[in-house]
Amino acid sequence: MIFFINSIMQANKSGIEFAQLKRIELFNDHNEDYRLVVRDWDPKLHPVTRAAGVPDSQLINMFEYFQNAMVVPEQPVHLAGLDFGVLNTHADQEANRFLVYNANNQLVARVNFTGDDQVVTSTELFDGFGNLYRVDYYDTRGFRTLEQWYTPDNKIGTEAWLDVNGVPVVEKFYRTDNTGELAPTGWRLTDRNDGKVYMFDTIEELTLQFLNDLNAEYWSQEHPNVFVLDRGHVADWGLLHLDRPAYTVNHLHNAHASGQDPMAPIVNNNYEFTLNAINGYDAIVSSTHKQSADVDKRYHPTAKLFTIPVGVVPDRLINAPRVPETKRAFGKMVVFARIAPEKQLDQLTQAFAQVHDAVPEATLDLYGYADNSNNYAAKRAVQKVIDEHDLGDAVTFKGYTTDVDTAENDGMLYGLTSNMEGFNLAIMEAIAHGLIPVTYDVNYGPNEITEDHVNGRVVPYGDIDAFAQAVIEILQNPDLAQQYSTAAYDSAERYSEANVWQAWRALIDDADAIWPAKLAAARMTTVPAKGDN
Repeated sequence: MIFFINSIMQANKSGIEFAQLKRIELFNDHNEDYRLVVRDWDPKLHPVTRAAGVPDSQLINMFEYFQNAMVVPEQPVHLAGLDFGVLNTHADQEANRFLVYNANNQLVARVNFTGDDQVVTSTELFDGFGNLYRVDYYDTRGFRTLEQWYTPDNKIGTEAWLDVNGVPVVEKFYRTDNTGELAPTGWRLTDRNDGKVYMFDTIEELTLQFLNDLNAEYWSQEHPNVFVLDRGHVADWGLLHLDRPAYTVNHLHNAHASGQDPMAPIVNNNYEFTLNAINGYDAIVSSTHKQSADVDKRYHPTAKLFTIPVGVVPDRLINAPRVPETKRAFGKMVVFARIAPEKQLDQLTQAFAQVHDAVPEATLDLYGYADNSNNYAAKRAVQKVIDEHDLGDAVTFKGYTTDVDTAENDGMLYGLTSNMEGFNLAIMEAIAHGLIPVTYDVNYGPNEITEDHVNGRVVPYGDIDAFAQAVIEILQNPDLAQQYSTAAYDSAERYSEANVWQAWRALIDDADAIWPAKLAAARMTTVPAKGDN
């Protein structure tokens, strides 16, 4: 089995989630089985994954795995289905919740719900003295999934994840630390199959138990389980300590070093552990040839290096009719990115201000949700530039959208001024729609997907003036614009389904090729899995 490991799968997805979903589409097209593994608890997980095209049968959440609740019937809970153990209760509605009282009008519970059908999402329970003592959370599929027990000073003291019958199977404990604050101190797992009880100090140890269980459950003598770790902190330690052999892959989704120097002493903290233990993995995947070369030069790993683009240009786009420049909105630049500090969209807007002065018809559409860190500092920085240069009619915050085709078939240019990337799916999608990319010379992805003076422009990193002049030159030269757009369409072939699948096939074939040797090396020290001879 092939496992793609992440921590979350939210409705508003980041690049890693989009990359996983593109990969899943590719694996589906080639009838290669997989499981999407999501480590963190989320009672709203299934509506999101289903909407993204991942059926429940292909999804494994760690908590649901231990709860034996990966596939359960849909039975949404409503107020009438709740039992508070109190006679003669009555309820009043207040916004998106009900207040439940006993016969003496004493508050028994607050019941929070969502939607017009008022499906229960959580209940807050109160004792006879009016103190909150427990909060229960309900999975969207209709069972009580988590109990949070509160201390007298209104802090969470214990958490218990329940199976579909309401029996605790995973528990998290808290104790007061030397500062007087409650801190997590341990986890208890009751095995869903044999009832054995395990104690763990950290969630990393609990995760290792989960990975070991998966590895044993899907064990095969003929083919290894392949664990592809897409978000490092979830299982980077766990994959190095498996009880049984497997083929372990750490996927670098971003630059491994800070800034533009791949040899810089400060390493991306998301990959610090991975890179220090790089030879503990069987393979390291980078999204670009440049990063693979830089990782090799810096670390000289014995782990095998693979270059596999995280994005795929589907055949429907490769074969779609091309939109000529004369049919596009002249001067329209579009950007698909979180409005976050690392994207440096204030610099892009500063460059656009110069473009707008030279070409008043030019417009800039910013698609993406705003990062709320530091009170939405990144969006405020962009808005400041808009206000300073009176660009209110030319720059538009479009918000998050999934309708990429319409926006990019209408646009003319794509701009990118990030301080670092791991690939950048958006710029790959841009060239597939014939948009002309203009980007900083930024590692990794933008300066490889974009070929300077071929399918777009690559300007020195941080050079706002050069960025603006590159855009102005394109807008003032229609023949050059069409030349770049045609080349952009052509270059998208590099990321076709056939080419990206060939890269994944090479990794899977390597896993199979080294499997006999891994089995032989581990046979003397590994506890045989069920079914082993």
